[in-house]
Amino acid sequence: MAAVRLCRCRCRALLSRVPGAPRALRGLAAGPEVHFGFQSVTEEDRREKIYQVFESVAKKYDVMNDSMTLGIHRVWKDILVHKMNPSPGTLLLDVAGGTGDIAFRFINYVRAVRERQLQRKLKHHQNLSWQEIFENYQEDKSDSLGDSQVVVCDINREMLKVGKQKAQHLGYSKGLSWVLGNAEELPFDDDMFDVYTIAFGIRNVTRIDLALEEAYRVLKPGGRFLCLEFSHVSNPLLSRLYDLYSFQVIPVLGEVIAGDWKSYQYLVESIRRFPPQEELKAMIEDAGFFKVDYENLNFGIVAIHSGFKL
Repeated sequence: MAAVRLCRCRCRALLSRVPGAPRALRGLAAGPEVHFGFQSVTEEDRREKIYQVFESVAKKYDVMNDSMTLGIHRVWKDILVHKMNPSPGTLLLDVAGGTGDIAFRFINYVRAVRERQLQRKLKHHQNLSWQEIFENYQEDKSDSLGDSQVVVCDINREMLKVGKQKAQHLGYSKGLSWVLGNAEELPFDDDMFDVYTIAFGIRNVTRIDLALEEAYRVLKPGGRFLCLEFSHVSNPLLSRLYDLYSFQVIPVLGEVIAGDWKSYQYLVESIRRFPPQEELKAMIEDAGFFKVDYENLNFGIVAIHSGFKL
């Protein structure tokens, strides 16, 4: 808990000195040319363009996710959290998690585990009076997360704003923190978190190698890295159909639903430029992680990569 309080203090300090786009974003060097979708741009330009993309789509982000994936993204995120299998007391860092989808699922999962633990505990106290059972139940249930915490870190203010509004609307507050920060330069101490997740965010990071090094740095020894991301379809026929849907349908949906063709054209292009499963696996291993593997979902449309800091 002290670590979380330290995190919040550091994050408040970070927020107080950021007038617009995050300072960490501006402070990184322009660097060589990189890809923004199918365009070649400098690293600095790419960071600014991606910031603008998510600033533009933030308010319609969840609606567009449902539209683009026909709602299947919800199943993929459920699978990610079940793969994580967090227990009460887990400290999670969810990077690029602005709208809170992973954070809310984490909280729900831990609450369910905690409730099952409580039920098992009560079954072993059959000799207690009704009053004693009631009092024990109320005392334990008041700590429904068992000291678990999730810190949502995102580089984009608008995405965090949407996430906070969702949390308030859905009634999530306890065990949840929101932090403005860059995946390439995280505002957290070393060896701080039990689990690091990044869902549909790492392909938007300009320097994936830096983001992976930062993930390794902030995880405790024994901590787990989990990445859910669009990937590469191996079946040739399905790949052609997927390309047709991606390039001909998704930008149109972006224009109709969000009034933003260009941002969703970029998102499609960014998926095609992203490293395939084996290449990303090698990058995660290069960052220092062990026992790295991945699971393809829906024929490789998305993949979950996992690794451990040992």
